[in-house]
Amino acid sequence: MADDVPDLSPGAVISGADLSGVDFAERDLTDLVLTDCALVDVQLSAVILQGARFTDCRFTRCRFAHADLREATFTRCNLADPDSHSGVQIAFSQLDQARFEACDLSFAGIDRTSLWAVVFASTNLRGARFHRADFSRSFGPKVVRTSAAFTACNLELADLSDARLATCDLTGSSLREADLTEADLEGANLSNCDLFQALTAGAKLADADLRGAEVSGLSLAALGSYAGLKIGLSQQQALLTAMGLDVYAD
Repeated sequence: MADDVPDLSPGAVISGADLSGVDFAERDLTDLVLTDCALVDVQLSAVILQGARFTDCRFTRCRFAHADLREATFTRCNLADPDSHSGVQIAFSQLDQARFEACDLSFAGIDRTSLWAVVFASTNLRGARFHRADFSRSFGPKVVRTSAAFTACNLELADLSDARLATCDLTGSSLREADLTEADLEGANLSNCDLFQALTAGAKLADADLRGAEVSGLSLAALGSYAGLKIGLSQQQALLTAMGLDVYAD
């Protein structure tokens, strides 16, 4: 990486820089483009990074607070610290329409942050915690819509308890041992997901699509709702067995 720390400004294009010593607080860095850059132990408070693009960057033990990350894109970025088993912290921030593709957000803490229409694609979110994260947007006094996508992601051990993800897309993601307690997943696409040993007490799955998903151990009786739930014929036995029914061949 380059030894000189470049000046940051809106729309700046920077490659191969160590930005660990930069003060990001309260700076307007709209449309910033960073490639192969490193940020270690950086506090990004009240920074405006709307529309920013990050590619092959490393964020080690970093924290975003009151940050504007709307429409920002992260591609092949590492936001986890394998040595301390900790992840990036994002609090009181805006991630509306942001996109993470092939990134590592293991053990990330996403707290009281707006995530409407966020996209996580082929991203590692193992052990990530979503606390009071908001995936919805109001379009009028009585019109509130929810939008988010977690496609082919690793959400093992993730905490999505109480998350409001109705109608959202989680296709092909692993939710093994994830906490989905009281989560609203009504109408969500959970096809080909792995729900083995996921905590689903009180979860709402009415009209959700679970075709092709690993559902062994999923108790319909413990769900908050399941009317209209879509499953395949091969999944019937596992669901009935989890309810305590003995299923025999005709």
